[in-house]
Amino acid sequence: MKAPLHEEIFRVTGSLSFEQLALEIFRFQAAGCPVYKEYLGLLGVEPGRVDTLFSIPFMPVSFFRDQIIMTGGGEPEKIFLSSGTAGVRQSRHMVKHLSVYDESLERNFRIFYGNPSQYAIMGLLPSYLERDGSSLIYMVNRLISLSGNSAGGFFLNEYDALLRSIASARSAGLKVLLIGVTFALLDMAERFHGDLGDVIIMETGGMKGRRQEMVRAELHGVLKDAFGVKSVHSEYGMTELLSQAYSQGAGLLRTPPWMKVLMRDSHDPMSHSTDEGSSGGISVVDLANIWSCSFIATADLGRMHAGGCFEVLGRYDNADIRGCSLLT
Repeated sequence: MKAPLHEEIFRVTGSLSFEQLALEIFRFQAAGCPVYKEYLGLLGVEPGRVDTLFSIPFMPVSFFRDQIIMTGGGEPEKIFLSSGTAGVRQSRHMVKHLSVYDESLERNFRIFYGNPSQYAIMGLLPSYLERDGSSLIYMVNRLISLSGNSAGGFFLNEYDALLRSIASARSAGLKVLLIGVTFALLDMAERFHGDLGDVIIMETGGMKGRRQEMVRAELHGVLKDAFGVKSVHSEYGMTELLSQAYSQGAGLLRTPPWMKVLMRDSHDPMSHSTDEGSSGGISVVDLANIWSCSFIATADLGRMHAGGCFEVLGRYDNADIRGCSLLT
């Protein structure tokens, strides 16, 4: 079966064209992804009879840990590896074409934040910098490259150097976007005294066992008080997805046009809803995952809000500890 063109993914404009392309990609992956094909067979699903978005089966995210998920064969240009606790096998996303990830990232950033060249982008991601294969490190590094501004960069625990870079970027008239893992932002908050009111603070979640978990409202309250910002932004992404959702405050996440979130009934994994107020397991359609699997049943719990926004409430019991934005 012929693969849908990459350009079609990023031309999606509404729910009708999204569903049509999702169904086309479903049939492409049902035929060309061996693991997904086998999964559909075990479920007794005939791909030709699937005719709505809500009748597409979502593959458990854990399959990326135990299987090689690729559509169409060939060799990946990049392998993204998940974070995780010792003794837990990492998820592996075989990224066949990095150009698809790059285009998804740049288009998505422009939708929510504008031209990257307006920003000095800084990453406070110590636990991720200390391992290989992180999709988050690739993402931030790509954004830094797109910005073209030398004031940005990565920082481990060099808070003084980070603050000097922020001051330098401000003096150059640049917007500052600080993307940080939660425990590192809290460490910085304890040491910092001043006003970063014009800096965008974006937390990516992840205590990594370094601190006690906090509910999102409490976390954001601490960061707002420490840095003098009116809101804290969030990024929801994971190794198994090539697109991200962003929150620009209050933990309400929005997706780009080629990505959609549905709530999965906790008692019936084949039943989904996008109605405001519905809650359950988060299932994600990411059309950019065209060369792996675009239909992922995550281990996260969430709730839908008006206008297709959603929030993350936590994780299913016994789910692996992960590094994305998963605080309640």
